[in-house]
Amino acid sequence: MHFVTAKGILSAKNGMNLYRGCSHGCIYCDSRSRCYHMEHAFEDIEVKENAIELLENVLTHKRKKCMIGTGSMTDPYLPLETELKMVRKALHLIADHGFGFTVITKSDRILRDLDLLQKINNRSKCVVQMTLTTYDEDLCRKIEPNVCTTKERFMALKQLHDAGIPTVVWLSPILPFINDTEENIRGILNLCAKAKVQGVICFGMGLTLREGNREYFYEQLDRLSPGLKEKYIRTYGSQYAVNSPNNRRLMQIFHQFCEKNRILHNNDQIFQYLQTYEEKETAKQLSIWDMIL
Repeated sequence: MHFVTAKGILSAKNGMNLYRGCSHGCIYCDSRSRCYHMEHAFEDIEVKENAIELLENVLTHKRKKCMIGTGSMTDPYLPLETELKMVRKALHLIADHGFGFTVITKSDRILRDLDLLQKINNRSKCVVQMTLTTYDEDLCRKIEPNVCTTKERFMALKQLHDAGIPTVVWLSPILPFINDTEENIRGILNLCAKAKVQGVICFGMGLTLREGNREYFYEQLDRLSPGLKEKYIRTYGSQYAVNSPNNRRLMQIFHQFCEKNRILHNNDQIFQYLQTYEEKETAKQLSIWDMIL
C-alpha cells in the first residue's frame, strides 16, 4: 500500500476510484492491462489520500444531483478498506448531500456499510452490483483466490435485497474450457433468481485478453492447469475478445432463464437504470419541510 495526492476524484460520468490496484488475485482481471498505465505493482494498492476532501468539494458544488459510481476499475471493498474506511467516509458524504450511489464489488465486506446504503436508498437510489462467475466453490477459490466465494456473495445479495437495496449481477467473465458450461451458468442464474436480483449484465460467454492481463492469465493457467494455455493460443491466437465455443447455446439459456424469471437482461436498459438518478417522494417532502423550518 502506498499513498498519493490526487488532482481529481470524479470522472466525466461521475465514477470514482478511491484505490488503484487490487489484492483479490482474480486470474482474469482486465485492470492489469497496460493500457491503464498503472505505474506500480498491481498488488501494491495506491490510496488517494485526499479523495474524501476532493469528493466533499465536488458534491458541495455540483448543481445537479446524480448517481455516483465506484468499482469499475478497482473493487473498493479490499481488505485494507476495513482499516482505512475510505468507502464508508465517501458514503457518508454521498448520503448527506443527497446523491445516488452504485458500486461494483465481489466482496461481502459491503454489508458493513448496510446502514449507509439504506440511508442513500431511502432518499434517492442505491444499487449494489455483484460479480458472479463460478458456481462451483472449489473452482471459485482457484480463479478468484483472495475474495469471498460465490456462496458468500449470494448470501450478501440476499441480505441486501431483504434490506431493500436493489441488486444487479455481472455474469462475467466466463472462461472458455474452464467455467463455460451449462451447469455453471444455470447454477449462477438460479442463485440470481433466489436472491431476487433486478437484472443480470452479460456481454457474452467469454473474456477479454490484452497486453498485461493476458500474460498474467496465462501464468495462472500454467499453474492451475498445465497445457490449457497452449489450447488457448491454438484456439484464439492473440485475439482481444475470447469467446467460448459454447457462447451461442449458453447465451440462449441465459436470456430464456431471465425472461422466465422476470430478471432484466437487456444491458442497455440495466445501464440506463444504474445511471438514472431518482429522488424519493419522502425526500422531496422532507426538503420542503426543512425549508419551512
